Amino acid sequence: MLEQIASAFERQDYKTAANLIKKLLKQEPQNLWGRLYVGRLYEETGKFELAEDVYRQLLRQPTLNTRIATQARTGLQRLENRIKQQRETAIAQAKAIPDNNKPGLLILEPVSGEMRTKIVQNFARLMNIDAYTAQRQLPARFWRLHRLGSIGELQVYAQELQDVGIACFWVPLADIARIRVFQVQYFSALSPQPTVICQDEANQVGTLTFNWSDVAQRVEGRLPIFESVIDLDFRGRQERKEKTQDYIQIHDLHLPSRNCILRLCESSYQYQEGITALATSQALNQQSNRLNWNHLLQQLNQPLAQTPTWSDFTVFGEMVLEQSKTVVDTTHFLGGFDSHIRLSRRAETDWDPAFQLYSGLVFLRNQSLQTPA
Repeated sequence: MLEQIASAFERQDYKTAANLIKKLLKQEPQNLWGRLYVGRLYEETGKFELAEDVYRQLLRQPTLNTRIATQARTGLQRLENRIKQQRETAIAQAKAIPDNNKPGLLILEPVSGEMRTKIVQNFARLMNIDAYTAQRQLPARFWRLHRLGSIGELQVYAQELQDVGIACFWVPLADIARIRVFQVQYFSALSPQPTVICQDEANQVGTLTFNWSDVAQRVEGRLPIFESVIDLDFRGRQERKEKTQDYIQIHDLHLPSRNCILRLCESSYQYQEGITALATSQALNQQSNRLNWNHLLQQLNQPLAQTPTWSDFTVFGEMVLEQSKTVVDTTHFLGGFDSHIRLSRRAETDWDPAFQLYSGLVFLRNQSLQTPA
């Protein structure tokens, strides 16, 4: 019967092959050649995931025939080549659309709960990596930057990930650059409508009045301030190093209906101006910026108590800065947009555009979730 099955495959008569395989396994349920042909049938009919499962199960058999083992490994290699070819074809088709050649990035969303084990296995299979590496790369609590590339390429990878149950999204860097960012100098009023005096991208000062309900979410983060200091090396000799001396708090208010972000900065907010609670408190005026800042946030927490706050920037920023070391052309990554961070620094740092990237991703991701399909 094995010769008949092999002959059916040669003729590409998969219906006959399926009937013969079914008959064989009914007579001999443990026949490993029959199991091998089940995998081959799955492979030839486009059920690649099932075919891979069969081949891998065979290779785990302790007393596997050498010929069967060789064919199972060959089957896995064929599957890898087929999937790779399908992906390359899909990417080429996607990139044939002019707008799909613009740079973007692909973000993996956290996976937790009972389904994580299965999804990790799917991720390992898709990425052709071992389970341990997949476990480390698939985020459990925070977003993870998975890939940089053209939009067309990212669309293909995103679809593959989503097909195996992995939540992800892709964003063109140009979309982040299109979000307007206003630097808040101070609040002139908190009610009945909040009003801010702010600076636009061209440093023009103006007034913006909005409703608290316009704020879809808040994003907060700490940006390190570096100073050049004299330190001693292991031999006791003096050397100059760059160390983190302090952190500056940033707080973004997202107004998607106006396609803008109101950015508050601890070091540049004008505490002596605007709302009475800050302007007339003599005791407060004599305190540090940090206490003034905390008091300001307390004022904002009252009308925005139910507004989601994103505060995972530090974890995201560390990951992005580490990955940026492997990016050859950073102009299409952290250098692809204005950070809109106006801190007095001795030298530029990637922490600033990393925060804009994080806040922009939060802005666009939540905007897409709110937009009807």
